[in-house]
Amino acid sequence: MREVINLNKENSETRDGFKKTKMGWIPNDWEIFTLKEVLEEYRLGGNYANTDVISDTPLIKMGNVGRGNIITDKIEYLDESQTVNHEDFLKYGDILFNTRNTLELVGKVAIWKNELKNALYNSNLLRLTFNHHVENSFFMNYCLNSDNSLRILRRIATGTTSVAAIYTKDLLKITIPLPPLPEQRKIAEILSTWDEAIDKVSQLIEKLEVRKKGLMQQLLTGKKRLPGFEGEWEEITLGEITERITTKNTELNDNVVTISAQRGFIRQEDFFNKRVASKTLSGYYLIKRGDFAYNKSYSKGYPMGAFKRLDHLDKAVVTTLYICFSLKKNVNSDFLLNYFEGGLLVKNLMKIAQEGGRAHGLLNIGIKDFFNLKLTIPTLKEQDKIADLLNTIDQEINYYAKSLELLQEQKKGLMQQLLTGKTRVKTS
Repeated sequence: MREVINLNKENSETRDGFKKTKMGWIPNDWEIFTLKEVLEEYRLGGNYANTDVISDTPLIKMGNVGRGNIITDKIEYLDESQTVNHEDFLKYGDILFNTRNTLELVGKVAIWKNELKNALYNSNLLRLTFNHHVENSFFMNYCLNSDNSLRILRRIATGTTSVAAIYTKDLLKITIPLPPLPEQRKIAEILSTWDEAIDKVSQLIEKLEVRKKGLMQQLLTGKKRLPGFEGEWEEITLGEITERITTKNTELNDNVVTISAQRGFIRQEDFFNKRVASKTLSGYYLIKRGDFAYNKSYSKGYPMGAFKRLDHLDKAVVTTLYICFSLKKNVNSDFLLNYFEGGLLVKNLMKIAQEGGRAHGLLNIGIKDFFNLKLTIPTLKEQDKIADLLNTIDQEINYYAKSLELLQEQKKGLMQQLLTGKTRVKTS
């Protein structure tokens, strides 16, 4: 049970059970400390170089520090010709603070839970261990990842949007409101319950995505057939089942979108945090809901560019660098979307990409060669059945993705309440 305290009348001079401080109103039994006052030790990592060769020593770098957790699927390893300082080995409960990154990512904090044995950390990371003022590092992991702490860290960061740093001397001066130790312990327990639920749902989504990927490789190539279907698939060109779109934006539609390989069509303002299109939009292509576009930029997981379908807007405007097309009636749109997403055109795209032909980060692929790309597809009825099965998995993934988003929002709200004292917890 949690005991809720009403914090209405924000401008009142007194509040029962609260005191006014330089950080605002906090409970009477809470105290404000600088980070330095609650640290037992702080230490930058070594200036270690990594190698592509897997060795016995994982090397944790700034890209491995997420918001609260270590990202272990991108681990690099130590070049073992180097001398190792054994004081740089990570121990359970160590907090790693990212001192250098982009302005958006600098100041990320994560806790080390012995994810890998004998791991080291490099000089862009600061290791923090805490003294008797702190119940455990799990509480401080939540505290340093709170919205309030993130705002403070943004203010003390120096540099540019692309290269920013937080210096140790500035970090040690930040102030943190701390509840008594029993309340710290209880807050950490409550938030860890949400973390466990978030982890379980995340793992379930990952399993579903792996299952779908396996089915795509089987069903979209004909290696596995659904009951009731047999016979050879037909080899056709992309141009036989699509029509190129070159319609200019004469109506001056203002929905300028870009293609993100991971997120699909997304408004430019949301992707870049600003409008990067030219002020005159009449020269852009106008596409409609259900139309496709191919982005020739290569990115992680999409070595030959990405195909995406416009699903969330009735109309949108895209750069003429994209190859846009609509589908004819003899093909299932969902089947073809999965065909593209499954990477089944990658080999053929590699054949038509001209040697050395990457201009401004774009693959050099001609329009004629693009629409002459060969695909092997089943009858429309089999396409429909394959698409239905894959869509069922997508619906399941989307359901759990929404559940995950809800859990993350709940945790964020709890952190805002519990780590500021707006909501108190019983510790008996």
